[in-house]
Amino acid sequence: MTGWAPAVIPLATAVAVLLWGPGRADHRVAAATSGSPGTRVRLAGNRVRGPVAAVAGIVVATLVGGVSMAVAVGIIAGLLGWRRRGRDRRDAADRRRDDLLTALSLMIAELAVGAPPARACSAAATEMAAARAGPGEVADALAVLAGRAELGGGVPDAVGLAESGDTSWVRIAVAWQTSDTHGLSLADLLEALRADLLARKAFIERTRAGLAGPRATATVLAVLPLLGIALGQATGARPLQTLTGGGLGGILLVIGTALVAAGMIWSDRITDKVLTR
Repeated sequence: MTGWAPAVIPLATAVAVLLWGPGRADHRVAAATSGSPGTRVRLAGNRVRGPVAAVAGIVVATLVGGVSMAVAVGIIAGLLGWRRRGRDRRDAADRRRDDLLTALSLMIAELAVGAPPARACSAAATEMAAARAGPGEVADALAVLAGRAELGGGVPDAVGLAESGDTSWVRIAVAWQTSDTHGLSLADLLEALRADLLARKAFIERTRAGLAGPRATATVLAVLPLLGIALGQATGARPLQTLTGGGLGGILLVIGTALVAAGMIWSDRITDKVLTR
């Protein structure tokens, strides 16, 4: 089978890339239309594509190059899945931050016309749910805050709403409590919180733009072994036949793929730490 491996491997790789999942543009469209049933169906289909493409790639690799190539393809599939999950987490955090900024703007506008805090919170939740054609994480949290304030007559406990690791809810609760205790304007406190979130967003965007170069360099370095294999194949050294023929070549294929994957994970963790400090 190794005779036709050079022709099958690029084809299998191209199919896996096409099936792997949505790009950043799809995530931005999904963020704007996440309430529609059709969008939810498309997102569910996209989540299924990745595992299907990975399994298909492993099966093809097993037929073409045996166990060693299947292990190498499995490592690559795991790396792609890990990076996509990290991207999804970052996109979700960006959407939560943007939704929270919108919610704060709505609350500040309601408070500016004399609405009480609970009413301003409830109105913001209603407007956000209507704009997204359905409930969302921030809209649901705002509704809970408004309900606790209206039923208990005091400052809602926002600690339980910060389970996702976002401390903004705790800061909103502190601002609310400070306003009730000391008589300060809640609109001014929320405006200060909104300005801080905007500054954090600008910092993250600038940092990501600055890290684009190092990330691209890491990707290029990870692809260089493929260029070496292509050059060796062009000069007649037959590295593909050696790597897909089993034995020592298969071991080298697995080790090399694992080292490339480890380097990509290491570089991603280094750059991600800059954004979490």
